Amino acid sequence: MTGIRLRRSVLFMPADNTRAIEKARQLEADALILDLEDAVAPDAKPTARATAVAALTEGGFGHREVAIRINATDTPWHTDDLEAFAACSCTALVIPKAESASQIQALAADMDRLGYPETTALWLMAETPRGVLDSRALCQAHPRVSVLIMGTSDLSQGLRLPLNAHAGLMQSRALCVLAAREAGIDVLDGVCLDLNDEAALHAQCMDGRSLGFDGKTLIHPSQIDTANAVFSPSDTEINQARRIVDAWQHATADGQGLCVLDGQLIEHLHVRDAERILALAEAITH
Repeated sequence: MTGIRLRRSVLFMPADNTRAIEKARQLEADALILDLEDAVAPDAKPTARATAVAALTEGGFGHREVAIRINATDTPWHTDDLEAFAACSCTALVIPKAESASQIQALAADMDRLGYPETTALWLMAETPRGVLDSRALCQAHPRVSVLIMGTSDLSQGLRLPLNAHAGLMQSRALCVLAAREAGIDVLDGVCLDLNDEAALHAQCMDGRSLGFDGKTLIHPSQIDTANAVFSPSDTEINQARRIVDAWQHATADGQGLCVLDGQLIEHLHVRDAERILALAEAITH
């Protein structure tokens, strides 16, 4: 299995915080999102944009993906944001409040016009009721779309949920996982806002993994280790995956029509999942 990208921990950081960006080059996060939107005050947006361009030009982020969350298409900063990163080596543009396939197609056309490399992806944020309900169309809107991100803070407001009512997001999160899986792209869970409650963060990560998310977006470096641990396959899972693949290979080599391991029938779907786990483990160690 090829093409595995680790996105267990994806850290948002203000694009105007040069000190934080410098430290980020040494963090164990799988990916970074330099934020020009919610994390930056209106008056500071031009400075933040220039700081992000300079950081990408300097490089030094190693294996980490570095994406830029630009301002939404209906804001006065969007056009300048889009033009600024055409010549930069960013992994992706993160699009807040994505709501329709036509919106994303128009954005992708603008990227083509500005000369963005074909490898520059679009990571879309589903953070409104309409965005969630149209997540299927969003995930398939354009070949550049490679990640769907849950924007759970704005979505909670849009759904009129009480503070920290995480259970109220279950249906929306599950729907987005389904949409992403159909499209064959990754999907990331929303942030945990409580920086002092390690148990809450761990519980949210476990819940996200149980729903099928590939990783979690984060707002502080202290959250990285927990996300990396939860969204990594355990030693038990890795060992079992190896046993499944070995049993399948032996069975097929012997011309057997059935493969049974520990009294359980092994089908090709189990082998594909085992191969995915082993590919993740290989990516983590490298």
